[in-house]
Amino acid sequence: METMYRFAGRFDGVGGSEIRKIFGLLGVPGMISFAGGNPSPDLFPADTLADISEQVIVDDGRSVLQYGGTMGVAHFISVLKEKNRDSMKEDDDLIVLSGSSQGIDFFAHTMIEKGDAMLVESPSFLGALQTFRLADADIKTVDLQEDGPDTDMLEAKIKEYNPKFFYTIPTFQNPSGITMSAEKRQKVYDICKRYGVLILEDDPYAELRYEGTPLPSIKALDDCGLVCKLGSFSKTISPGLRVGYAVANKEIIAKFNLLKQGADVHTSNLSQTLVMKFIERGLYEDHVRMLCETYKEHRDAMLRAIDIYFPDGVSHTNPQGGLFVWVTLPEWMDARKLFDACVMEKVAFVAGSPFFADGGHDNTLRMNFSMPTVSQIETGVERMSRVIRQYEFLTK
Repeated sequence: METMYRFAGRFDGVGGSEIRKIFGLLGVPGMISFAGGNPSPDLFPADTLADISEQVIVDDGRSVLQYGGTMGVAHFISVLKEKNRDSMKEDDDLIVLSGSSQGIDFFAHTMIEKGDAMLVESPSFLGALQTFRLADADIKTVDLQEDGPDTDMLEAKIKEYNPKFFYTIPTFQNPSGITMSAEKRQKVYDICKRYGVLILEDDPYAELRYEGTPLPSIKALDDCGLVCKLGSFSKTISPGLRVGYAVANKEIIAKFNLLKQGADVHTSNLSQTLVMKFIERGLYEDHVRMLCETYKEHRDAMLRAIDIYFPDGVSHTNPQGGLFVWVTLPEWMDARKLFDACVMEKVAFVAGSPFFADGGHDNTLRMNFSMPTVSQIETGVERMSRVIRQYEFLTK
């Protein structure tokens, strides 16, 4: 049936998020979902935020309920600059965003003209791929290795396509869980600097580290305004507050400011103030420590169950933090067909193919461990293992 609406051509071939489509399954009684990427609502500091909110509205209601500056609440910006003191440079600035995903959108619309080439890791974050497609970017891919992107391929793709920028999630990458090594962070930066390619560093998971030593951000290596770093409180405090930020050269942040004026004027003053007070009261570090202890239990339960139940020929990543485990099935298996069979057994995950800008990789899938309980993780992995072992019969 033809439509009466003359939609812009940029929507051609762009579908909704695979994960959003799966959300409808969550209401099915008994369904165990490894599909989302949400933090556990059981760990939200709801009571504390309620107390802060009440006090803030009583004491500062006239300001937090009013329109605010587009860049953000001035004192909150100071708090964030202090938090990012190791990566901010003299010519940098900071803007508060309505979630770090807004920063992906703003960066794409700041840098991309229709048909411009840009680079992403393969696989990469679904939301970013969708944003880049809607910005009419020509997306080129760089394969991921165990310690981050293939730097030989990165340099070759830069020489071949002259991309505007390289989008990377260097720490506990979504969807793979891979962390870029310190050596590769330096090498990626050096290669991009050599050819004048900007870096969009998306870093929402870095504080969710369960083992190993924290690594400096790529932005911390930046001595020429090459890197735009995105941060977020969605995974550590609450995604519903929609508070993130960008750190970049002042010229880039000025463009973000213009885009935000038209997009939503400013991030909620109340949300900004809640996060600011949570940090200033000294609650943030203890809260993140609790998250790491809890999510580590979940991660360990998932890795242990996979090793016990999944058959030979199935491999997985061993993330040091974040929210995801990446699974690779034997090449002849199709994760989408496996998904359909698993749903019948009341367990869900996300098939891996949509995370690849070039498609393919049908034998991969992503599993989230932050939302299900430890008990649900073991039960769900055992259900998946039964379906994997019966795959050939069930998918005929």
